[in-house]
Amino acid sequence: MKQTVHFGAGNIGRGFIGALFSESGYHVTFVDIAEQVINKLNDEQQYEVKLATAQEETTTIKNVSGLNNLTQENEVIEAIQQATYLTTAIGPNILPRIAPLIAKGIAKRAGATDDKLYVIACENQIGATDILKNHVMDHLDDETKKALEGKVYFFNSAVDRIVPIQDQSSLDVLVEPYFEWVVETAEEIPQVTGMKIVEDLAPFIERKLFTVNTGHAVIAYLGYLEGKSTIDETLADEKIADQVRETLKETGAYLVKEYGLDQEEHLAYINKNIERFKNSYLNDGVTRVGRSPIRKLGPEDRLVRPATQAQKAGLSYTNLAQAIAAALLFDYAEDEEAVEIQKMIQENGPAHVLKNVSQLDENSEITQEVIRQYESLKNKNKSK
Repeated sequence: MKQTVHFGAGNIGRGFIGALFSESGYHVTFVDIAEQVINKLNDEQQYEVKLATAQEETTTIKNVSGLNNLTQENEVIEAIQQATYLTTAIGPNILPRIAPLIAKGIAKRAGATDDKLYVIACENQIGATDILKNHVMDHLDDETKKALEGKVYFFNSAVDRIVPIQDQSSLDVLVEPYFEWVVETAEEIPQVTGMKIVEDLAPFIERKLFTVNTGHAVIAYLGYLEGKSTIDETLADEKIADQVRETLKETGAYLVKEYGLDQEEHLAYINKNIERFKNSYLNDGVTRVGRSPIRKLGPEDRLVRPATQAQKAGLSYTNLAQAIAAALLFDYAEDEEAVEIQKMIQENGPAHVLKNVSQLDENSEITQEVIRQYESLKNKNKSK
């Protein structure tokens, strides 16, 4: 049976990427440090993926197993030697941590087989596979790098599927029906169900990140400020729904100008995704979607990058500035990054956060607009 190694045995790994490989006839070896999940994968050897619809359609995912990369390094290296694909859905910040082990696996593989290995980081990050590749190569000598030429390929990708937080006592996963997995390559590669191959990923990944991820974050942060619990509850408020749409029109204006997208088609894409977010069967919490605001306020992420790109293109970014301001007001006490941001604001003010987290100059027009929106939202909240 064909083999694949997937780093990240969480809900997205099991409910999306791993499931597609299983359905394509691969044995999926999940690699993770979550011992309870790894043990269950080995004990049960299958799980259910349930669609978040009224019908609750389910698919049984078989031919799965697990390895703990903290305690089973040699076994992971062996699995990498046997694999056709190596994928991740582990979070972009974790990629540097798994790179040394991946490097050991492909180094040993280089001298053992001429079979090709395809490495794809399935993360919400532009150029995530390039980032992973750079970290992996840092752990390889020149001789090994040369031996890997024509044997190991690294492809960037864009992934899109909403998988909410759910009961961790079961391997079963609830997912939305819609998904998209786009991989950038001109190579002929083994087929995987649901994988779309393109030669230029940039329009796809920026369209996805600056519509789906931006939209999701805006809903979460505005909903949190309004005391909403879930994403669908937030969008039931027409005022917020309109604000989200106007924000995505700003990101859309940049995408249309940058990539020559059809304006009407992109507006339809925006509206389709807003309808996706309204799926009440997902019961997706605003605090889950808004989590890790430091990452989400990064210079290349879903809020700041489209704002800076819009400014460079001479386009409006007022609504994006409000979204950034709302993220600065996300003070959820159970989120470490939210707590850290609030501490930074308390000690040095919001402009300090924008400079150090978002790499925005304190005197820039974007920073000034964000600060204006921040004070407006803050005062509005105080008056409630």
